[in-house]
Amino acid sequence: MRQLSILLFLLLPLFAFSTTDPDTDVPRKISGTVIDQALNQPLPYVTVAIKNTAGEILTGAVTDDDGNFEIKEVPDGTFTVSVQYIGYKTYNAEVVIERGSRNINLGQIFLEEDVEALDEVTVTAERTTIEQKLDRKVINVGKDLTTAGPTASDIMNNLPSVSVDQQTGVLALRGNTNVRVMVDGKFTNVPVAQLLKQIPSTAIKQIELITNPSAKYNPEGMSGIVNIILHKNTQVGFNGSTNVALTYDKQPKFNAGVDMNYRNGKVNLFGNWAHNTSKNENYGNIFRPDENSEQFFFFLDDSQSNLFKGGLDFYLDDKNTISVFTNQNIFDGGTDGTTDIVLYNDPFAGEVQLFSNFRDNMSSQYNFDYKRDFDKDGHNIELEADYNIFNGEEDATFLFRGNMPTIEDYVDAIDTERDRLTINLDYVNPLSESTKLELGAEARLFNSDIGRMTNQQVINPFDVSGPLVNGPSTDFDYSRDIYSLYATFGKNWEKWSVQAGLRAEFVDVIANTIETYQPGVVTDDLTNVDTDPDVTVTRDGDNILKNFVNDYYQVYPSAFVTYTPSEKNQFQVSYSRRVDRPGLEQVNPIREWATPRISSFGKTSLLPQFTNSMEINYTRSLEKGTITAGVFYRMIEDEINRALFVDRTDLNKVILTYDNFENTNAYGLEISSNYRPTKWWNFNASFDMFSQTQKGVSERLADVENPTEADIIQESFEVDNTAWNLRMINNFKATKDLTFTAFAMYRGRARTLQFTIDPMFMFNVGARYSVFDGQGTFSLNYNDIFDTMYFAFDGELPYRQVGAFNWESQTWNVSFNYRFGGGKYRAKSRKRRDDNEKSGSGGIF
Repeated sequence: MRQLSILLFLLLPLFAFSTTDPDTDVPRKISGTVIDQALNQPLPYVTVAIKNTAGEILTGAVTDDDGNFEIKEVPDGTFTVSVQYIGYKTYNAEVVIERGSRNINLGQIFLEEDVEALDEVTVTAERTTIEQKLDRKVINVGKDLTTAGPTASDIMNNLPSVSVDQQTGVLALRGNTNVRVMVDGKFTNVPVAQLLKQIPSTAIKQIELITNPSAKYNPEGMSGIVNIILHKNTQVGFNGSTNVALTYDKQPKFNAGVDMNYRNGKVNLFGNWAHNTSKNENYGNIFRPDENSEQFFFFLDDSQSNLFKGGLDFYLDDKNTISVFTNQNIFDGGTDGTTDIVLYNDPFAGEVQLFSNFRDNMSSQYNFDYKRDFDKDGHNIELEADYNIFNGEEDATFLFRGNMPTIEDYVDAIDTERDRLTINLDYVNPLSESTKLELGAEARLFNSDIGRMTNQQVINPFDVSGPLVNGPSTDFDYSRDIYSLYATFGKNWEKWSVQAGLRAEFVDVIANTIETYQPGVVTDDLTNVDTDPDVTVTRDGDNILKNFVNDYYQVYPSAFVTYTPSEKNQFQVSYSRRVDRPGLEQVNPIREWATPRISSFGKTSLLPQFTNSMEINYTRSLEKGTITAGVFYRMIEDEINRALFVDRTDLNKVILTYDNFENTNAYGLEISSNYRPTKWWNFNASFDMFSQTQKGVSERLADVENPTEADIIQESFEVDNTAWNLRMINNFKATKDLTFTAFAMYRGRARTLQFTIDPMFMFNVGARYSVFDGQGTFSLNYNDIFDTMYFAFDGELPYRQVGAFNWESQTWNVSFNYRFGGGKYRAKSRKRRDDNEKSGSGGIF
């Protein structure tokens, strides 16, 4: 509870009031200076809270650079002045405000360093805790959660309402993959699946699940935002940490990293390096009863990545701060795979696809931030510019062997270039003790260019002109510029707080595709080249040009109401409007992937999907923990979902793409709790349930024995998916230095447009041991000890199929983390972009 109190104090809105004469009957003040007892130096940015006799916080302040604080407008009565600072023991003093004594100066207040609290709070807490805030759920990551695995991807499945597909790395929140991922409040160009594997779990301080963001946030993502907050090193002098981890099942996986920080006077320098080497096996099978055939899959992925960060914060004076940093991410990897098709009625007519690809990419981020603080606490203006570059190459080879008819071998060479420039201007003004105004403007300029060269045509579902001997060279250029303005206004009463906001955006989308064919292949008849009516098609010599343009305005309102009848009870109601703009893979007409039976393409003219989201949450504080319960409801317009077509070049194959469908809705329930039954046992438990009606389009064959195009039947269909998940992580403290963990997760049966997915269960155990006076932590973990975590399904579309996919889930993990350096905490901090909060520099990103 003491740690929770510290967090509450740090988030307390602090305001200053006008100075008055202490000898009159008008408002009064309490002042003083906070000093480090060991160094005999003033402590800046210390939280000072004024509590009444019931322990309720009435008001507060934060010390300036010289350790001084002054709290005005204190009414008559008896109060407790509580001075709390991370890494120091709490100081409490009783004061009485009455006539003749209304201007109290506490003089110098000496704080004593609390070594035990420093290890437990500022570095990594022993146990994970969950907090429900105004517009987000905050998971404070403890050592029990980092024991689950070496990377962010490993611990995501331990979080309420979050899941990660262990084969593709796709992240889902509340059962929906339309979720945005940030690191320290900033988006990057690093693909999410790749990003989560590159962030060490020991580097994560908090994970915010922002399921109903306010208008000051970018409105992308139907299910909201996952914001990963990394540890920040704000100590004076040289400090740092290093970590190393090894994971093994069938193949080895290795992680290592170093985080260094130097702070002295007006300059804070920081640098980081993180490395990931990973080999992963995936295998599975799909059985088709209609033709008595079975496909067997095996893939081996081998990848390496290195992530570098460097930057500085320069404190010009008490009012002005400049910060710059850069991230450089280097990735290379490859995948070798085999797909073996066995026809049991004719064993000699089978087919084998041999797949091999090599890919490498580099992501660069450059960030500049300037902040100006005004005299009034919380009154500031901030300018930030962020530039991201992504360059990637992929060479993929497809070889086909067997006696049955097949397409020829082919090679795809794909080059990708992306860049994004984001410029933000934010203004915050606490108009009074109880009101706050925030204004902002943003420009996001995004462009992507994807080029592919191949030696054979694979038909796009919107290009039905027929097969070609040799495929075209394709260039796809996609740009999306977004200009937005936002305003939010907040008001607090005794037990109520209200925030309302509005964001307005103008979006300009341009997509151009150029397909270059061999001479004589392109004809003047372009009527069947593209069946999508929103795409303009023209001919230029041996080139086919396709153009799509979409400009639109939208407004995104938000509203939040919080009622706190007592310290132990809190109710929240919120509403926001959000948008899911199509992802690049959803609009890219170049083939994304292919197997002998299926190919995946995007649809260029895909429109955005809009969501109106409502939530109600309740938080109850218990003597030994907390419990939070909530319900949500979403109304979804122009839903984006999968569409499945029969491949006209081979009627035994299908093409997977995307399309917009009619409006639908989704709803769900979430319950989570932190509880400590005994001094040696604590646990976090969560339950979530969601339901959504999904709609799609599928084509099937009326005659599967001797099919022709006349046998193709197109159907619209919908499925109701209701799924639930249960998670529990236990933490058992055996000795001061030795702790054991046990984690269990059950994922209930689920339904997609194609499959009914069987339930999944996982049970993990682990141990961690503190060494070197708490500066080092050694962890050992064994995941999925019963080997029950795999993806099994039963499908009906476009034909009956039963199968399962497996990955390396039964893993051993050994890791070691060590912190070095020393010094006292001094914390001016950098901004985390989207929530307009500040945090000290450092961390992986």
